[in-house]
Amino acid sequence: MSTEGPSSAPSRRTFLKQASMAGAGAALLPQAAQGADPSFSAEGPLVVSSSNGRPAVEQALTVVEEGGSALDAVIDGVNIVERDPDDITVGYGGIPNANGTVQLEAGVMEGTTHRAGAVAVLEDIPVPSKVARAVMERTDHVRLVGEGAKEFARMHGFETKDLLTEQARTIWVEWKENLSEDDNYLPPDSLKAEGLGAKLRDVQRHYGTIHCSALAPNGNVGSVTTTSGLFYKIPGRVADTSVVGAGLYADNDVGAAGSTGRGEANLKNLSSYLIVERMREGDAPEEACLFACRRIAENTTVPRLVNDRGEPNFDVKFYALRKDGEFGGAQLRGSGQMIVGDADGVRTIDIPSLFDGTG
Repeated sequence: MSTEGPSSAPSRRTFLKQASMAGAGAALLPQAAQGADPSFSAEGPLVVSSSNGRPAVEQALTVVEEGGSALDAVIDGVNIVERDPDDITVGYGGIPNANGTVQLEAGVMEGTTHRAGAVAVLEDIPVPSKVARAVMERTDHVRLVGEGAKEFARMHGFETKDLLTEQARTIWVEWKENLSEDDNYLPPDSLKAEGLGAKLRDVQRHYGTIHCSALAPNGNVGSVTTTSGLFYKIPGRVADTSVVGAGLYADNDVGAAGSTGRGEANLKNLSSYLIVERMREGDAPEEACLFACRRIAENTTVPRLVNDRGEPNFDVKFYALRKDGEFGGAQLRGSGQMIVGDADGVRTIDIPSLFDGTG
C-alpha cells in the first residue's frame, strides 16, 4: 500500500491529469488526419462484450441479422449466461452475499430514445436483464430495487426460483468456514489450522459481470450489463451495473459503452457516460476507454486502494462501440480481452492496460 501523505496527492493527480489530456490529444490527431466522419453509420451489425460473453455475442448477432432490435439482441444474448448454472458470476448460480442470498443486478438502455431500466438487490428472478427492460417499458421509473423489484417482476409473470445452486452454496460455505479463526464456523478437519482464511483470500475480492452492446444495421444501439455482484458482498449492496452512465450508456448519435470490475470505482466516475462523451468529441473507442481508466486512477487516492507506486490496486475493464463500426476496450491493469462479433465473425481480442501487472 502507498505511504504517501496528503501533501503528495496533488502532484500525483496533476501527473495523471496531464497524461490523460496527452492521451486524448494523441487520439484526436489520427482521427482528424484520416478525415473520419462521426455521422457515418456502419452498414452491418456489430456486437461487443466482456470476455465471458461469447455465447451472448453469437446469439445477439443472430437476432440482429434476423431483424431484431439492438436491445432485443443484447438481452437475448446475456439471458444465456444469466440462466447458466455453471456461471458463478451472473444470474442463476451466482455466488451469494455474505448471508448466503443471491442478489442480482442489471441495467438496459436503448440509444434511440435514451430510455433505460434497471433492477438491483433482486432475489429469486433468474433473468434480471428482462426485468430491467420491463421497468423501462412498463413504468415511469428507471430503477427498482429489493422487494419492490421482485414484486414488480412477479406482477409481470416472471419465473421465480431459488437462485442458489449447490455449487454456489458449497463455495459460500467454504468461504464462511475459512473466513476467520475467531468465529464458530470451521472447515472439516481443520480446527485452528494454520493459514485459515488464506485459501479463499483471492476469490473474496472477485468481480463477476457481463456487459454486451450492439449496433444494428439500421444504426440503433442497445446495451445491457448484468451481474450477481461481488462475491460475499454486504447484503443490499448496489454496484455500478444498474446505474445509467456507470455500468452502461447508449446513444444513437455516438455509440455505447459498458464495464466490468470494481463497481465502486466506476460509480464514482460515471465512466460509461464519460467514454461515450469522449467518443462524441472524436476519440476512438479504445482511447476513450483508456481515458476513463486514467480518470479512475487520477481519482483513486485512498491508501488501501493503491499500491506502492500510487496506482490503483484493483481492475476495471471497459468495452465500447461507435456508430461507424469502430470498437475497442481498455482496462486499468493486468491482461484482458473482449469479444467482438461482426461480418468477420465472432472473435476474442486483447485490450490494452493503463498499468502493468496485477497491482
